[in-house]
Amino acid sequence: MIKKPIVAGIGELLWDMLPAGKQLGGAPCNFAFHAMQAGCESYVISAIGQDELGTELIKTLNHLGLSDQYIQKNSFPTSTVTIKLDDQGHPDYTIHEQVAWDHIQWNAQIEKLAGELDAVCFGSLAQRSFESEHSVVSLISATKPGCLKVFDINLRQHYYTKEIIIQSINLSDVLKLNEDELPVVAGYTGLSGDIRSQLTQLLKQFNLRYIVYTMGSKGSIIVSADEYSFIEAPRIRVTDTVGAGDAFTAVFIAGLLKGYPLTEVHQKAAEIAALVCTKKGATPKLSIFIF
Repeated sequence: MIKKPIVAGIGELLWDMLPAGKQLGGAPCNFAFHAMQAGCESYVISAIGQDELGTELIKTLNHLGLSDQYIQKNSFPTSTVTIKLDDQGHPDYTIHEQVAWDHIQWNAQIEKLAGELDAVCFGSLAQRSFESEHSVVSLISATKPGCLKVFDINLRQHYYTKEIIIQSINLSDVLKLNEDELPVVAGYTGLSGDIRSQLTQLLKQFNLRYIVYTMGSKGSIIVSADEYSFIEAPRIRVTDTVGAGDAFTAVFIAGLLKGYPLTEVHQKAAEIAALVCTKKGATPKLSIFIF
């Protein structure tokens, strides 16, 4: 049997409070779930409270087939995020402070996992607190040579700084960002010209292996030192777009780890992200073979 790639997402774990009811969420969790659906052994590294919402969250995680081995419990409340959807299903987030995932503790258990990972995904949001930022940076630093370090920037409200963004890109092999986030990064790093030129500058400036750039219904671009791939977004009827970007990133990384060509991986990532947009919530179970 071929060994599955081992991946993890570290950071926020929460309930998305959607108009239709609460759904499991948090970008690192979404990434781990969709990577698992794409054939990886996946783990979520985060924290929940010792409360009813935390208990329910663990049950939901297990129901989806994800391990709770690296989910810590602490005295802070399990996180909820209030989401309002516009007419096109695009979300507006209200993220609450001083929640359990602001206090992820670095420990020997996580350090051991770090040495086994083939890829790890992290974002900017969980780095809003010193404790969780320390754990994120420690995990990235403890990974083995060749582990793909994926920074899915995920700018939310005011919970990021230039210093965190620059530090995180410097730690990364793969940068994932969208059309709202590129102008922020461009301002921080002095990028100029059209989108393709900015992505190329960013790739060289930080010695990245790949940049994944998503533009919603306008499609997506993936660039590396020697490849440029643009794919139009599939035409679909959108239910909501929550988790679509995380699904895209997860499928892209899973495909790379399994050795598929860039263009094939890009096409599959776009298809799965579009499929997630037709479902409710960020972590719908998909009954199709991905890789």
